[in-house]
Amino acid sequence: MSADDIDDSSAPLIEHLAELRNRLIYSVAAFLVGMVLCFTVWNPIFNFLTQPICAALADRNQDCGLVLIKLQEGFFVAIRISLFGGFILAFPVIAFQMWRFVAPGLYKNEKGAFLPFLIASPAMFTLGAAFAYFAILPLAFDFFLGFQQMTPTTGDVANGTAGVLFQGSMEEYLALTTKFILAFGICFQLPVLLTLMGKAGLVSARGLASVRKYAVVAILVLAAVVTPPDVITQIILFAVVYGLYEISILLVKRVEKKREAELRAQGLWVEEDAYEEDDSGEEVK
Repeated sequence: MSADDIDDSSAPLIEHLAELRNRLIYSVAAFLVGMVLCFTVWNPIFNFLTQPICAALADRNQDCGLVLIKLQEGFFVAIRISLFGGFILAFPVIAFQMWRFVAPGLYKNEKGAFLPFLIASPAMFTLGAAFAYFAILPLAFDFFLGFQQMTPTTGDVANGTAGVLFQGSMEEYLALTTKFILAFGICFQLPVLLTLMGKAGLVSARGLASVRKYAVVAILVLAAVVTPPDVITQIILFAVVYGLYEISILLVKRVEKKREAELRAQGLWVEEDAYEEDDSGEEVK
């Protein structure tokens, strides 16, 4: 290869790097704008996130209050909310920039396959986050608050009984809440991920069904890790994620049927069991 050939081949690479740089700049700019917007309203966002704990405390006739353990804790809570909310607000722009970068290198059928997953992913994440907020967090907080001991009476104090009341840290509460929201949002990506892998031919419906027992064990471990030691919450998470796994098998099967129909129409389909082996090990029709 001559030096001129090397120079000619480097031009498209430089163009791709320049395109990538521009897309990254747009994405970072959108993220910074979203972060600033969320920082201006971090307090209402935090109040929204505290509604589950306040409702659980109200059921016990307790006042809802969190404390600042460290002087700078409130500021870092505002920053964390800004980062989290900024990414959510900027995700449509980031996804669009990613699509604009990869779309020129895709065939028409590949574009049609990739774009729906780009739309389904944030939708499923939102569904999982909403499920965590409205269903799981109330159960988790009710479980945790069950370990309190109400303020003792004078007679109980004389007997050495201590009162144990919830005085949660502002930062720790936000970390726990966002952990649940992120965990369930990511878990709800399972159908999107497996269907996309099925579209690419990396997994099959038969293969997913054959490892179902291993998937059950993995989902049980996941439920034990991301949820509190509450059997009810763990059962709910297991049922939801396992249901998503079964839905994924159906979606992958649907993708395979569509691919088979297209190949049959083109006359390129070959049956998997078209050939069988006889006793001597040779293939026979």
